[in-house]
Amino acid sequence: MAHAKLFLGTLLGVGILAAVPLFGASSEVSGSTITNNTPKFTASAKNLGAVDPSTVIEVSIWLNPHNKADLDALAKDLYDPESPNYRHWLSKAEFTSKYAPTAEEAKTVINFFTSNKLTVVKVGPDNFFVRARGTVGAVNSAFHVSLNNYEVDGKTVRGNSKDPYITGEAAALVGSVAGLDTMEYSHPVVTKTTSRKPPAAPSGVESSSTALATSAVGTSLPFNSDCFPGKTTQTFSTSGGLPIATYTGNGYTTSSAGCGYTPENIRAAYNLNALYAEHFDGSGQTIVIIDWCGSPTITSDANAFSAQFGLPKLTSSNFKIIYTPTPSYCEAPDPEINIDVEWAHAIAPGAAIDLVVPPSATFQDVDQGFFYAVNYQLGNVISGSYGSEELYTPTSVLVTEDLIAETAAVLGISANFSTGDSGDFTFDFPQFNPASVSAPADSPYATGIGGISLALKSNNTIAWQSGWGTNENLVAEEGFVEDPPTGGGFFNFGSGGGVSAVFAKPSYQSQLKGGGRHLPDISWLADPFTGAYIAISEPGVLPELQYAVYGGTSLACPMFSALWAIANQEAGVPLGQAAPYLYSLPASTITDIVPYSSKTNVTGEVVDSAGKKSYSAVALASPLEGSTSFESVLWDYPLLQDTALILTFGTDSGLKTAVGWDDVTGVGVPNGKAFADYFKR
Repeated sequence: MAHAKLFLGTLLGVGILAAVPLFGASSEVSGSTITNNTPKFTASAKNLGAVDPSTVIEVSIWLNPHNKADLDALAKDLYDPESPNYRHWLSKAEFTSKYAPTAEEAKTVINFFTSNKLTVVKVGPDNFFVRARGTVGAVNSAFHVSLNNYEVDGKTVRGNSKDPYITGEAAALVGSVAGLDTMEYSHPVVTKTTSRKPPAAPSGVESSSTALATSAVGTSLPFNSDCFPGKTTQTFSTSGGLPIATYTGNGYTTSSAGCGYTPENIRAAYNLNALYAEHFDGSGQTIVIIDWCGSPTITSDANAFSAQFGLPKLTSSNFKIIYTPTPSYCEAPDPEINIDVEWAHAIAPGAAIDLVVPPSATFQDVDQGFFYAVNYQLGNVISGSYGSEELYTPTSVLVTEDLIAETAAVLGISANFSTGDSGDFTFDFPQFNPASVSAPADSPYATGIGGISLALKSNNTIAWQSGWGTNENLVAEEGFVEDPPTGGGFFNFGSGGGVSAVFAKPSYQSQLKGGGRHLPDISWLADPFTGAYIAISEPGVLPELQYAVYGGTSLACPMFSALWAIANQEAGVPLGQAAPYLYSLPASTITDIVPYSSKTNVTGEVVDSAGKKSYSAVALASPLEGSTSFESVLWDYPLLQDTALILTFGTDSGLKTAVGWDDVTGVGVPNGKAFADYFKR
């Protein structure tokens, strides 16, 4: 998972707030302006003109909850071990009676829609939102806006150029308006090299991360978990002549199928097998996964994965697909769903999985799917491998997400979200892109999951772990030697993190510097170069069922969510939001990821007509946007003759690992069994 970059140009500043009000509304004579409800891209993106007024769209009004200040105080109290209310989660009935909008208030909003020629299609659970359908012309008139099309990163995106204005009795009830724009969450593809292509994503949907390798299912799968086999020396020449380059140092896998880890590798590395031996496998728990685009082969793919690795079969008793509010089907399998389902199942094979599928990736649809999962308490753990860049997301959307996550927290549910795959988002044009973080992981009531790179020994014990941030530098390609070696640098390829510019620092992060919410909270496996295998059907390929290696914080999030389900099982009671616990756990439960550097990083020399020139490991790894501590390896790329890259691990964009909490890995990586056992009743 990575960011949804919406525009480059003039940016609207967002200050850190001491406390974020639920929604803003500036009153006027006959109504209210719903503030912070305009997409920021409308200030600078090219306006392509008004949307056809006859176009039919759907919009939603989120109603303000009751007693918001009391809800905030309670949410803090429930996670305070010194409070008599500690972990006394609200029942659904208690939450509804104290904080939910009333049916009468929803009726007022319904009347607003119908009086403005908009047809109500849904009233959300507990009256928190009302959704309606109508023409753009009617929407423009109802909300006193003009909906235009804008060119944003080569795409046409709908948006309102000013905040909506609502008249009548409904004005005082409205928290925000969703659906005026077509902004979306995303799982953008993480490109590694131009010579490797990812499996085709479903039409209109981007996959989580590029596959490192694919292989047909068979009795002998070409897995290679030996990602770093040792020191190597390789020499490359230009058509048999000068320049000639020789590189020596750590090597990356020579397998043509690439490097990736199986459930057996991860289970052994993190001592999960000992948990399973004690019957702690997530039994009695439900992991809720939120993802748009209903992959048509997810059940059969996941069961092929399960059969291959000795996992229980997914059946109607432990796996449900819930489409809300309407069905969502993809033309082809979606790798994101396969990552989420297969690796949640791999880590917690005894847990049930509910896959909640909203009809699209729009903020309106996904947030309502998120709220559905929380309101109906489908499980104690929610996993969301998606996000949008906070800087470009309307504040009204951020606060809606925050309210849903807060609702989850007081009901005893942990809402876990990926922190993205693009560092601090400054990697391409830092002069235009101030540092930012990913939403909804930025909510103080969510748990943000970052990523690491992982090296295993031949016996599946851990050789090293580093903060995930990968550079690629090409040094030779098909008979052409780079002279001098050219710097590639960061390729949208590293754990997301940093400090929120919208949400204040929660009490569980009081020991951290700065005033904003810090991300991530915790991390797990994410680097696709040390990634994990999934089974996925590839239409048009024979055999259709293939295995591919994927990564991204889209992998780390379902893995951690599954471990948190096991922790809930061991506790015997719902633990609620994970983040508040993580900052005070014993050192034995979490491995602190610190700067890592190898003594045998790749060095080289190039001989040309001017003589010989030597290059240090730092020179070959440059430019380094993050830490100068790293492991570099020479990848003698097996699928192209005389081609080599230098891969650099541990150099995230704008972020650095450090002792203690850091903005790449959070507090570190859970120590599997020790982590879950801490919560044993």
